[in-house]
Amino acid sequence: MSSAKRILITDDNQEIREIVRVLLESENYEVIEAVNGDDAISKVDNNIDLIILDVMMPGKSGFKTCTEIREITSAPILFLTAKTSDSDKYMAFSAGSDDYLSKPFSYTELVSRVKALLRRYYIYKGKDKPAASETVTIKELTVNTYSNEVTVGQKEIVLTEIEYKILLLMAQHRKKIFSAQNIYESVWEEPYFINCNNTVMVHIRNLRMKLENNPQDPEYIKTVWGKGYRIE
Repeated sequence: MSSAKRILITDDNQEIREIVRVLLESENYEVIEAVNGDDAISKVDNNIDLIILDVMMPGKSGFKTCTEIREITSAPILFLTAKTSDSDKYMAFSAGSDDYLSKPFSYTELVSRVKALLRRYYIYKGKDKPAASETVTIKELTVNTYSNEVTVGQKEIVLTEIEYKILLLMAQHRKKIFSAQNIYESVWEEPYFINCNNTVMVHIRNLRMKLENNPQDPEYIKTVWGKGYRIE
């Protein structure tokens, strides 16, 4: 059985699929192709390590496809699309994506994004785990850094890799105020630009939807107006 990491590329444009497949196979990844959203969903399983999605596809949109894939797997999702407005990026992250790359893209940028997403995902999944481990408990919230499992009370909370990293960062530094820039540079490990604020905001909102009984009046992730966020 091949040990190559498996990447699913979904685009209705055969030329784009072919370009991405050739680029990724040259880096020794195994590539599976899907021609639309439903095709992608049917091919997603626990053996897929990363999904690349287009936004504009016939039938089911990339955003809707992303939302449904998130019900199957926590593998990273990278949008590769010509739609570049802030509202499109907001919708992508709201749907559960981990990153967003605009067309036209360079070979170097695509490969570097793919490698970064896979590296973080494998650490998150415990396949490249640091030796030390601990459990962080705040009220009913428990974060197990060995298994990367999150629970609230007796309920297991399924998070994406980015959501987990944001939560762990804040939980391990309880009461510290994190600005959007602090969070972005710590979690994405990339330079912060002003439009990254929306990216952080969407992920915080998604976390609250999963963790809080009342996301409008959060018990865990608090907003400190004008400064950022903290866990109390």
